[in-house]
Amino acid sequence: MATSETGPSRSAAPTPIDRKRQPSGDEARGRAMRAAVSVIAEKGAAALRMSDIAERAGMSTGHIHYHFGKKDRLLLEVLAWSQADLWSRLQEAAEQASSPAEKLDLFVRSYLPRHQGDERYALWTQVLAQRHDEAGRQVLTELLDGWDERLEAIVREGRDLGQFADVDLPGFTIRAVAMLSGLAEDVMFGRSRWQHTSAHAFALSALERELRPTDRP
Repeated sequence: MATSETGPSRSAAPTPIDRKRQPSGDEARGRAMRAAVSVIAEKGAAALRMSDIAERAGMSTGHIHYHFGKKDRLLLEVLAWSQADLWSRLQEAAEQASSPAEKLDLFVRSYLPRHQGDERYALWTQVLAQRHDEAGRQVLTELLDGWDERLEAIVREGRDLGQFADVDLPGFTIRAVAMLSGLAEDVMFGRSRWQHTSAHAFALSALERELRPTDRP
């Protein structure tokens, strides 16, 4: 559901803390969030400490508490930030795309993890494994619905332009996202079949077959 731009996951060296020059505003929040994504993926939610995020970000623990507040809301806050960041980059790339087919390719690339240690997808796994109250479930529902809405918009555009088949949008979206989620779990688990075959190419080919207009070979 979320991809990393950084390559295979590995422990990042902590950034030395310069208490005389702590980052502020958006810079600080972005640094704290990126550090949190990395630490959560590496250590898991149960072993997570605010001091770990602070060390990774090169910030004081006080600054981390300021940005995140209570630890029990941290995972959802980090996931929401991660998704907003990913969707912003997806939207920017989609605006430069020349066709709905190219946008579909971008969507699949954004949804699937790039490798077994993908930090963004590992974050999703950690969040979904937690018990959430009604407010937390609402946040997760909105994030999951966000993927559906983006895919539907791409397919609707292609359908209206005559480049995609006239598929039932809700049904197609359910099938497509279910397939992508299954492939993503395979990649994160390290299934051997994806070591020499591209999950992205497999998924894109399957979606394109279903979306191919009947008057095209």
